[in-house]
Amino acid sequence: MSITENYQRIRKEIPDNVTIVLAGKTRTPEEIIKAIEAGATDIGENYIQEAERIYNSLGERAKKVRWHMIGALQKNKINKALPIFDVIQTVDSSKTAVAIDRRVEKAGKKIVPVYIEINIGSEITKDGVKPDYEIIESLVREISKLKHLSLEGLMTIGPRFGNPEDSRPYFRKTKDIFERIRALNLPNVNMKALSMGMTNSYKVAIEEGSNMIRLGTIVFGERKYEN
Repeated sequence: MSITENYQRIRKEIPDNVTIVLAGKTRTPEEIIKAIEAGATDIGENYIQEAERIYNSLGERAKKVRWHMIGALQKNKINKALPIFDVIQTVDSSKTAVAIDRRVEKAGKKIVPVYIEINIGSEITKDGVKPDYEIIESLVREISKLKHLSLEGLMTIGPRFGNPEDSRPYFRKTKDIFERIRALNLPNVNMKALSMGMTNSYKVAIEEGSNMIRLGTIVFGERKYEN
């Protein structure tokens, strides 16, 4: 099936309130354009250099979608990231949050929506905050004090299991953390997005409360890596 058919099929199958962020990693501008023409509203990128190349090559089309940073954001890349991305999903420390906050005005923006990335499986190989509520709440309170950031959600990758059912308890725990943060009613904290679930696990994630899924392979096909 084509990119258009894949995207539109999934869009019809899932609830209207669930946002699809298409992971653009390794994809060509032509593939991204096909997705946008199919109705895609949100594009996610892992790497700044790749995001710049795709964003600039799309011209006016780039402004038709929201751009999400879904990879780790190095502090020395923040200045390049802010003009491109509408949302940064991968804040995992107060240092990163402060560094972003300090550069927002220079990028010509007033407020940047951010999500906290949670390493819900406590995996050594993954970025994100430990799934310890006290640590997470402390970070939430730090972000709420920053003038140019609006905390609007949580993001987790979750352990990569062959059986998506095995991810269910991790998604459930993330949803619980999400609700506890929302109940704090802090300034500059407006919890809207629970970003969890990818190609293998998005159906389970939605059942456990996700309203934002990040899809790549199931829409674009297998990735082709350059040698």
